[in-house]
Amino acid sequence: QVQLVESGGGLVQAGGSLRLSCAASGRTVSELHMGWFRQAPGKDREFVAQLLWNSIATYADSVKGRFTISRDNAKNTVYLQMNSLKPEDTAVYYCAARQLTEGSYVYWGQGTQVTVSS
Repeated sequence: QVQLVESGGGLVQAGGSLRLSCAASGRTVSELHMGWFRQAPGKDREFVAQLLWNSIATYADSVKGRFTISRDNAKNTVYLQMNSLKPEDTAVYYCAARQLTEGSYVYWGQGTQVTVSS
């Protein structure tokens, strides 16, 4: 079983930055595929970024060049650095994990709110 706890959300002005953290327990993040998703009010949850166990990172087109996903194996934590934030980035951000043999994300954190004011 994998437990995920997000932190780092908050209120920021457009153009600002935030770094979200996802602390994992139960498994080491280097042995998992880790992802970030977000859900804005009235919208479906959408993919933001993922970091595979072999360090390959992929991003949604809407955040490419602005967001960076990374991990710290010593802290067993995954990060999402968000720069040049826009009001449309406002959402609840969720950390997710899946084991290498799983095709979809099955472990989810509780979410952290990010609000970008214009």
